[in-house]
Amino acid sequence: MHGTPHIVSDVMTHTVTAVGREAGFKEVVRTMQDWKVSALPVLEGEGRVVGVVSEADLLPKEEFRDSDPDRYTQLRRLPDLTKAGAVTAGELMTAPALTTHPNATLAQAARTMARAKIKRLPVVNDLGMLEGIVSRADLLKVFLRDDEEIAEDVRREVVSYLFPTPASSVRTEVRDGVVKLGGYIRDTSLVPVAARLARAVEGVVDVEFELAEHGGYPESTTVAAGGAGSALQR
Repeated sequence: MHGTPHIVSDVMTHTVTAVGREAGFKEVVRTMQDWKVSALPVLEGEGRVVGVVSEADLLPKEEFRDSDPDRYTQLRRLPDLTKAGAVTAGELMTAPALTTHPNATLAQAARTMARAKIKRLPVVNDLGMLEGIVSRADLLKVFLRDDEEIAEDVRREVVSYLFPTPASSVRTEVRDGVVKLGGYIRDTSLVPVAARLARAVEGVVDVEFELAEHGGYPESTTVAAGGAGSALQR
């Protein structure tokens, strides 16, 4: 198979607002407001990412502004109390920063975000220098791909790979990101493999099959894009 998954550099934002370690609290807040972002990479030196400061890092200062927490709260919320007393980006930031690389696949970036429950990742080169930023919204751009573009990828990366002609006759249709494969194939046991490969094509929302072995009766199945397999129904 020759298809190449979309990578982070295809969708990331190249112009990134960042702050240095010594940026003051108000400067951080003002920068977020001016650029309408909820988090900023924190840089040192020539642009190496050392952390990320987010709105969540700033809120403890407001939360504890007029309170005198008891000892239990002090022990339980020590990290937040520390941030409440912070005055620079270096003191406020979460470090080390979770980052990704320009050549990482969108799936890899999505997994990192999901596991860490974060909304965006700084994109860095091999030296840790900032090159861009990728957000959840950026990763979802693949679902805006044209149906015919998706269909061409499925034909090239799935159909021609698993069901080469002339022994097989498979038609490929895509509508609103839903792939439908129909026709006749040599071996319907390959359908679960086709489902897995089709799901891996960027922009695929769902996969449906109406396939039959040569000389047999058509069989159909619907496979969700996030599913683990398929179930054929006569």
